[in-house]
Amino acid sequence: MYYFLLAFTYCISILPLWLLYRISDVLYLIVYYIVGYRKKVVLDNLRQAFPEKNEKEITTLAKKYYLNLTDMMVETLKLLTMSTKQLQRRFVCDLTVLHDLYARGKSCQMHLGHNFNWEWANLFCMQGVAFPFLVVYMPLTNKTGDRLFRHFRERAGSVLLPANDIKNSMQPWLDKQYLIALVADQNPGNPRRSYWYPFLNRMTAFYKGPEMTAKRNDVPVVFVDIRKKKRGYYHATLQLAFEHPQQEADGAITEAFVRYLEKNIREQPEVWVWSHRRWKHKYPGTDIN
Repeated sequence: MYYFLLAFTYCISILPLWLLYRISDVLYLIVYYIVGYRKKVVLDNLRQAFPEKNEKEITTLAKKYYLNLTDMMVETLKLLTMSTKQLQRRFVCDLTVLHDLYARGKSCQMHLGHNFNWEWANLFCMQGVAFPFLVVYMPLTNKTGDRLFRHFRERAGSVLLPANDIKNSMQPWLDKQYLIALVADQNPGNPRRSYWYPFLNRMTAFYKGPEMTAKRNDVPVVFVDIRKKKRGYYHATLQLAFEHPQQEADGAITEAFVRYLEKNIREQPEVWVWSHRRWKHKYPGTDIN
């Protein structure tokens, strides 16, 4: 089954992007109008985040999101056969911050959100730096799907670290230089062991893990902002947010990222993943609404 799926995926991946985007257009119609994939979740999340928008504006924003979602699907498949030259033509980012940290013998921890297309961002950074590139991922329960997912990531040279054993997985790298990418807006498994901050008009739980990892190893933290310029073209900005995390108060790094991420989402909301059940955990205190 694995090799069949790999061959099928490869056949899709070799198609030119203009044709893949036509496929995305069809997928959008299916996902939004026929299947209605998590449409209630998306609409509820958008209404909560943007109470100033009317229903027509919310629906328009939701449609833009779903088209970006299906674009993300085909763009991720394209990674299997996409050349470095192709990627550099479509994804732009100044990596000076990372080059400087590497030259000074530092490691680096990147914090980014679920903004399209974070998969292209990871590959672009990995191809453009001298660091070994570490990616934290959540293993899939389906073994075939998990193997295929790992193939996508590892074929380009990234080192995958399972999120459910991150502390042990990091041990071999602690005495080396590395660049680790963390999607830091995940819904935490245990809300009682999380930081809570106002985020998109709701008190929201955030993992302590990214901040704790940065502090434990005193690794400089870089925030990543990804913007979609037009279909198939992206621009990312890197900001050296904290060079000495151990000097920061508890929660300061996480709160700074939350504010940074929310600002970016409000400026281009259609490229963030609204279909996640991000607010399934209820704040134990009094919410902001």
